[in-house]
Amino acid sequence: MSRLIIISNRLPITVKRDEDGTLDYAPSAGGLATGLNSLDDNYDKIWVGWPGTDSTEESEMETISRDLQARKLVPVFLNAEEVELYYEGFSNKVIWPHFHYFTQHTTYNEAYWEAYKQVNSKFAARVISLLREDDMVWVHDYQLMLLPQLIRESFPEMSIGFFLHIPFPSYEVFRILPWREELLAGVLGADQIGFHTFGYMRHFLSAAYRLSGYEHSFGQLTVGRRIVNVDVFPMGIDYDKYANPAIDLHVKDDAFQIVQLHRSRKLVVSIDRLDYTKG
Repeated sequence: MSRLIIISNRLPITVKRDEDGTLDYAPSAGGLATGLNSLDDNYDKIWVGWPGTDSTEESEMETISRDLQARKLVPVFLNAEEVELYYEGFSNKVIWPHFHYFTQHTTYNEAYWEAYKQVNSKFAARVISLLREDDMVWVHDYQLMLLPQLIRESFPEMSIGFFLHIPFPSYEVFRILPWREELLAGVLGADQIGFHTFGYMRHFLSAAYRLSGYEHSFGQLTVGRRIVNVDVFPMGIDYDKYANPAIDLHVKDDAFQIVQLHRSRKLVVSIDRLDYTKG
């Protein structure tokens, strides 16, 4: 059976240490795990990512690795400095605001960039140690934009996909980034590149042409000897979870009260974290 190696910044499980010292394994926040639950079971799936702890104790890391192995999860451990510079720094203070057109919030910091490269290389080393020739690799999101090309350098024939879960900005915005060419080359290490909307796809193809000279035909680029497909794959939600909410009619339930107030209307509720990109 072919294996599908899923790689994201965070694992679908977050590891925390309780007050009594025991390790707690809880589902991670976010929609990626939900979106991937519908994947075909014909694939033997292995998920690689950061488990959410910055522990550097060897014994604890060994315990976490062993516990996660039973769930087919492979941790990439990051220390506190890497989390601060790579994740909170370059990922969320450079790429996040810039790709959402909040360029006034983009922080140009070379230390962030160096940490981003270092952590992407750490992910690459962990993934490469797992890979077999017939595996398929699927890299997710803006924290790991360098990873497809890093894997490609060790496995030139590997089938690699990349999906960006945030907007890809217009060329005029993307070209402002000092590290634009490195990020573009990293993503172009994939064979299949996916976006949520046609607009994001169009912006990416424009950047690939204007920065690297890659022309496209119906979303296909020729990169070296490879054909790279770029397309749109909107990710949905777990409809049943929201269409049939569990409401206890016998207790004072806030959800039930809201439904009663709006019985003749369709009610749309949006719940987002407090972030300047959320409106």
